[in-house]
Amino acid sequence: MTTPTHRRNPWVMLVVFFGLVAVVALVGSLSATAAPELYTRFTLPSWAPSAELLGPVWTVSYLVLALAGWAYWRTDGETQGFALYGIGLLLNLLWAPLFFAGGSTRLACVDAVLLDFFVLMTVGLFYRRSRGAALLLLAYFGWLCYATALNVAIIALNDVR
Repeated sequence: MTTPTHRRNPWVMLVVFFGLVAVVALVGSLSATAAPELYTRFTLPSWAPSAELLGPVWTVSYLVLALAGWAYWRTDGETQGFALYGIGLLLNLLWAPLFFAGGSTRLACVDAVLLDFFVLMTVGLFYRRSRGAALLLLAYFGWLCYATALNVAIIALNDVR
């Protein structure tokens, strides 16, 4: 028998959510060690952020992602919402290895579009129980859409696979 959410220690669960998201961030950063150099080699659109800005923005995005999951958990969130949240984490985890380590900007773009779709679906499910969690996730979704557009622009402006 599982313990109801309200009986579990919320601070321990907050650490769990930060831990899950930290694994995603760690895999991304380990696979993107050459990212700043590679990023500057691309022809970038005029609206592309500097390489120095990407790390801090992703860090804030990951914090928001963890807080959104935790806020949803605090409402005794449905399994379906957590399943989509988990798929989103997995897709996020795959993007940097595909783009940087694997050198496949096109496959990374497919991953990014799928990630956008799953996060948007997760926003809808989170909204049913926690508007706060949904709004946090919506902020993360906004950044993801910008990152996806950047991925598409890199493909369009460069001779990449």
